[in-house]
Amino acid sequence: MKSLLKLAKIGKTFRLDGIKVQALKNINLQIEAGELVSILGPSGSGKSTLMYILGCLSRPTQGTYYFQGKETSQLTDNQLADIRNERIGFVFQSFNLLPRVNALANVELPLIYTDKNETEMRKIASQKLAQLGLKDRINHRPNQLSGGQQQRVAIARALVNKPQLIIADEPTGNVDTKTGQEIMKIFKDLNQKGQTIIIVTHDPQIAKFSRRQIELVDGQIKSDT
Repeated sequence: MKSLLKLAKIGKTFRLDGIKVQALKNINLQIEAGELVSILGPSGSGKSTLMYILGCLSRPTQGTYYFQGKETSQLTDNQLADIRNERIGFVFQSFNLLPRVNALANVELPLIYTDKNETEMRKIASQKLAQLGLKDRINHRPNQLSGGQQQRVAIARALVNKPQLIIADEPTGNVDTKTGQEIMKIFKDLNQKGQTIIIVTHDPQIAKFSRRQIELVDGQIKSDT
């Protein structure tokens, strides 16, 4: 396995009303290409802060983060934006779909910033939706879809640029238990095909879908099993 990302002595400090709050302390972590990893912890444990750093959405205050061998602190904001669009796919608890356009247009969104033409974009987006069992839902808007279907649209959108990494933040948080199990099976199937996936969750039952579970407590790694 090849190392996809590496964090060395990562810390993150925020200032709230003039008081320093350390959200992450001395995080050392390496994730290999092809892994399915859960980052588990209660509210306030620092898992969301860690997710933002892993996703190049936030810079650490201390330490070094390498993504595919590149030290992210040396990259410009535009270079980090390119990584987020081309190499990382995001799936959020609240789906984050545009309400006024259909499933197909939602999935096409990341492709707008590539050199693909409209026909190519439509073909790729349609294929991803079909792959996730939504071939007959491509013209439906989000409010015409169930929560599980909306999350599958979000997963399809995360996949269109063939990212090296998918980060899913509480991906089962807005669906029922049965649908949540189906969503996690999709992630497991994608991982078996070689996709690297990080699941951020507070739910130990969801974390069990991953071969590797990293538990955060008070901004530090408590266990990595």
